Amino acid sequence: MSAVAILCLTLLASTVGAITGFGSSTIMVPVLGIFFPLPVVLLFAGIIHLSGNLWKVLLFRRGIVWKIVFVFGIAGFMGSHIGARLVLGEHLFSARRMLGIFLVIYVFFLFKRPRWKISDTWPLCAVGGLLSGLSAGFFGVGGAVRSAFLTAFDLPKETYIFTSAIIALCIDISRISTYLWGGTSLPHPLGIILLLCIPVSLGGTYLGKRMVDKTPQHLFRYVVGSFLAIIGVLLVLHPQLH
Repeated sequence: MSAVAILCLTLLASTVGAITGFGSSTIMVPVLGIFFPLPVVLLFAGIIHLSGNLWKVLLFRRGIVWKIVFVFGIAGFMGSHIGARLVLGEHLFSARRMLGIFLVIYVFFLFKRPRWKISDTWPLCAVGGLLSGLSAGFFGVGGAVRSAFLTAFDLPKETYIFTSAIIALCIDISRISTYLWGGTSLPHPLGIILLLCIPVSLGGTYLGKRMVDKTPQHLFRYVVGSFLAIIGVLLVLHPQLH
């Protein structure tokens, strides 16, 4: 995969990540996984994901629910470490497909009952954080699971994205350090491309913010749900990573 293609992918993934709160890994991991080994993909996409969340924290500074961040973040940190340690497990293919099926069913339910929400209680935040962390460390697409829970909390769009970014930072730090500690490194060309992708991710995040600002609150949940459904279908049809 060429450097230009990776830069374009970073711009697209960062823009969509800013709009949906998923993070760029949800798009980058399946695409890069066609061309590079899984551990390298997860490390590369994880660093881009971390930088994208830093930009979102700076650009979406409007409200935060500290209870969600605290409980979700700690559980996600632990779950991400466990998931990263298990990333070479034998059942990755079927597990990704099961995750995709869950996301598609969840979105169908969400659209059928648009006013449905769950309370942001400590136990539910902990479960959501743990599952999101496991998915991030194991699949590299934890943002979809995190968004499924945060969408159910029915937060205002700026609060949703800002809160999601803070939580994702905790998860990113955990999984990236685990990948590095486990001996994963980037080959020379990808290391140079990574340095170029970081400022590109800022441009994509800013573009996504402009789109979020123009999206009415009552439609925002449908926007997030639509992207969740797309990710779910892709996981069902193409769950494998090479």
